[in-house]
Amino acid sequence: MSPVAEELDGVMQLPQGLARFNRYVTNPIQKMWAGWAPSFAIIEHTGRKSGKTYRTPVSAFNATVDGRPGIAVLLTYGPDRDWLKNLRAAGGGQMRRHGKTFGIADARIVSRDEAAELVGDRVQKVFGRLPFEQAVLFTKSA
Repeated sequence: MSPVAEELDGVMQLPQGLARFNRYVTNPIQKMWAGWAPSFAIIEHTGRKSGKTYRTPVSAFNATVDGRPGIAVLLTYGPDRDWLKNLRAAGGGQMRRHGKTFGIADARIVSRDEAAELVGDRVQKVFGRLPFEQAVLFTKSA
């Protein structure tokens, strides 16, 4: 197995040490452009304990979720993420993508392959080959 990724419970994800590094070093830099760049977005969520507003850059793709406009977000570090716990506790949050802000709700963890069937045709083949096994689907709201 690659030293860059680990397999936990049969699911490929990046190491937790890299997640910590990214939280404090890479993410502050990515926040400057992730709300505008293709295949990236910034999730705005409220801490379930602190009540503080957080902004987390993610890899995001347009999707159709239950027949409605939605978003698929790669779970590069697995589903045990504070941003996802915060969104679930609050019932949703906001996303900034392509320079526009909109609401996201109804978080549902699915396999990468299930998510790949729901993303746009232009990225479907690439999405299905990414080295991660899970994604979270959201529906968009105003």
